[in-house]
Amino acid sequence: MINTNNSINPPSEELCNFIIDKLGISKSALKLGVKRCSLENSPLPIVMWSYGLITRSQLKIILIWLKDN
Repeated sequence: MINTNNSINPPSEELCNFIIDKLGISKSALKLGVKRCSLENSPLPIVMWSYGLITRSQLKIILIWLKDN
């Protein structure tokens, strides 16, 4: 069961731009990821990786970027 009592913040515009501009992920893949992360109340990078929209190495790049920003 998904816990919706503690909802996470939606992904930032900066994160979305990074995923599209720096990693070359399509806007449609990002849109699907954003929709699923909202429905599942989960972080965008994890959702995108779990659905195969990004690779493990791309996930690592995003997590490093998030840590540094």
